[in-house]
Amino acid sequence: MIELTVDAAGLARSRFAVSPLHEVVLTLLPWGVQPAPDTAPWVAHARRVLRRARLPLLSELARDEGGYVPDFLSPHPSGPAPTVEEQLKQVLCTPPRRVLGELDALRDGRPPSGLAGSGLPSGVRRAMGRGGAHVARRAADEMRRYWDLAFAPHWDAAKATLDAEIDRCANVLARHGAARLFNSLHSDIRWADGTLRVESRFRIALPVPLVVVVPSLVALGPIVAVDPTRDGGRPPILIYPVRNEVIANAIASATPTAEMARLLGPTRAGLLVALAQPASTTELAIRHFLRISTVSYHLGILHRAGLVTRARSGRSVLYRRTPEGSRLAGRR
Repeated sequence: MIELTVDAAGLARSRFAVSPLHEVVLTLLPWGVQPAPDTAPWVAHARRVLRRARLPLLSELARDEGGYVPDFLSPHPSGPAPTVEEQLKQVLCTPPRRVLGELDALRDGRPPSGLAGSGLPSGVRRAMGRGGAHVARRAADEMRRYWDLAFAPHWDAAKATLDAEIDRCANVLARHGAARLFNSLHSDIRWADGTLRVESRFRIALPVPLVVVVPSLVALGPIVAVDPTRDGGRPPILIYPVRNEVIANAIASATPTAEMARLLGPTRAGLLVALAQPASTTELAIRHFLRISTVSYHLGILHRAGLVTRARSGRSVLYRRTPEGSRLAGRR
């Protein structure tokens, strides 16, 4: 059980935030269980990207059996809705000593405790040998590529859903107060007598100046990120899962059904679904880890079948779904 005691002033300062990089980092955790059904397509896609893209540092961090991903990869939200660019800059600017200290914590999956780091994956050890600043640069570069491939195409719909959840919470707060709000987030989160209690395998009890609450489409259950230095610079973050039919529909729309894959073939089905927004062959090739010639071949078949159209835009040729292609892609 994690217990966070917040006084009246801290409760007044507590706030919500939407954090792009917290969603990214949650897909790196070795949950040991299947993702929840309504987020499974998105999480599965992200993990395929992680396996197939050249992201060696993130791939090794995701294999940590302790279930701990260094905190510097998911920086504290600087405002209610930081952009991914702002958060990647925070990663890049992480103090080198903090980077190395958190990497040393990987073996036990807990905040820094003076471990020598001998049990770290070989690639992580080599990166650490070049210093914390080098690791931060590598991490920021790989997370940018991971974001572009696995998250960016769906982020507008995801953020709209998270914003709607925060609006719901604001309504509960205005009509029923903070206690009802916290108790409405998740069955494992309870507020009573000035203390926020979260079910957890960890045992932590401490007073905090405020709590930053982050709704998530990827989290399986509530997660509390606590600054081990307790220097007051980074208040705890409470992440909780958001579940509703809107999420299921938004995320499922990014993945072809088994029936569609059988009808068109898995590659063509994936390309047709990806054309919810116009894209070039190069963009599709990067996103799906295919050769440009392979993408052109499959798009040609979809074009002859009347499922996509193509038109020149500047130096690029953009493909988009026809009404028939959209009907087929939306048949679920």
